[in-house]
Amino acid sequence: MFERDIEEQEVQDVVLNGKVITSYENDKPYPSFLSLAFVNNRALHVVYAKDENKTVIVITVYEPDSKIWSSNFEIKKDC
Repeated sequence: MFERDIEEQEVQDVVLNGKVITSYENDKPYPSFLSLAFVNNRALHVVYAKDENKTVIVITVYEPDSKIWSSNFEIKKDC
C-alpha cells in the first residue's frame, strides 16, 4: 500500500465504512471481502480477511482501474 501511496488511515476507512462488493466466504484459512470506498477523492479497493476473533487481515489495497472496473468501480468488466 505504501508503494501505491495509500495511507493506513485510508485503508481503515475502507474497511470500516466501505461497501462490501464481493464476499469470498469459502476462502481459506478465513473468509475474505472486497470493499470499496471513496477516500480523499479517490476510489479504493481493499481485500481483507477476518479471522475467528474478527481480526482484520489486509491482503491487498489498490485504486481500481476504470479500464477494468465499471464507472462506479463495483463491477469488474469482461476483458
